[in-house]
Amino acid sequence: MKIQIEPFGILASGEATQLFHLENDHGMKASVSDYGCTVLSLWVADRKGVFSDIITGYRTFEEWVENPAYFGCIIGRVCNRIGNAKFSLDGVEYKVTPNHEGHQLHGGIQGFNKKKWKSRIIDSNEKCGIEFSYLSVDGEEGFPGNVEVRVSYYLTNDNEFGMEFNAVSDKATPVNLTNHCYFNLNGDGSGTIYDQELLILADQITETDKDSIPTGNFLNVKDTAFDFTVQHAIGKYIHNLPKGYDDNYVLRNQSGTLMHGITAYDPGSGREMQIYTTEPGVQLYTSNWFDGSIIGKSGKPYLEHHAFALETQHFPDSVNHPGFPDVTLRPGKKYHSETIWKFSAV
Repeated sequence: MKIQIEPFGILASGEATQLFHLENDHGMKASVSDYGCTVLSLWVADRKGVFSDIITGYRTFEEWVENPAYFGCIIGRVCNRIGNAKFSLDGVEYKVTPNHEGHQLHGGIQGFNKKKWKSRIIDSNEKCGIEFSYLSVDGEEGFPGNVEVRVSYYLTNDNEFGMEFNAVSDKATPVNLTNHCYFNLNGDGSGTIYDQELLILADQITETDKDSIPTGNFLNVKDTAFDFTVQHAIGKYIHNLPKGYDDNYVLRNQSGTLMHGITAYDPGSGREMQIYTTEPGVQLYTSNWFDGSIIGKSGKPYLEHHAFALETQHFPDSVNHPGFPDVTLRPGKKYHSETIWKFSAV
């Protein structure tokens, strides 16, 4: 397996950023950056052995720095939404920075996706990758506590792209991390994802209000457009919905162990991605608001339903719902999360 490093660009702060190119012995490749802990590309073979980049992305460094769609980056300190940009913890109310219709989305104005991370190479017989680290200071975006975060991305010769998240804090604080890659298994820029299939081992989704904030209730997916317990095309029911899918699925795995929870498959190319995760939920988002204003790395505009995201996570707005899995990290405890994307072609 191989790791190559090259300069990426210079931030407004004067900090230099780097690109890390990972390649396994079968030709599967990934490029990641220390800015935003971002995955820029992921090259995977189809059934004929032809490699294509299967994730969305930008053409220039400057676009990656702006990244309004959160392509490929780490989301934190808390991913997804915090309703009304506030929460109470141990009797204290905390107000975090609102950045989306009065709520906080994906960590705030300067979340983890806007940070330059330190990096360390991981190289062994089993995997090649990069460990990124960042210190989120007390009060950052309104969150309490100094939180030391480590994120590892790696490739294996089993055609796995893995990620591990670890964190410790000196005060009680919410932590809920995810990666925000968008996939098109037929290749970036190849059009809609209607024919691509999903299996999601979840019998419920978390109900949301008009602002996509959870109500605290759960909805059964059986006999609805949200049911992916039997694998079928994303496009089968998507037009029954107002815009598309943007929903948190309650995975059957609630144990915190690494288990299979999702399969995505493209009949055209034969590419299959199986997702294993320790997380209790996954947010399915079908790029409902892509309107052509972003020109992708293929040179083509991204339009509605040109890609899908599968963000493994604890539930959105968990800090405000005692009935949801707890996202509180306390001093002396360790936050750990792991997700693996395993690829094959059939």
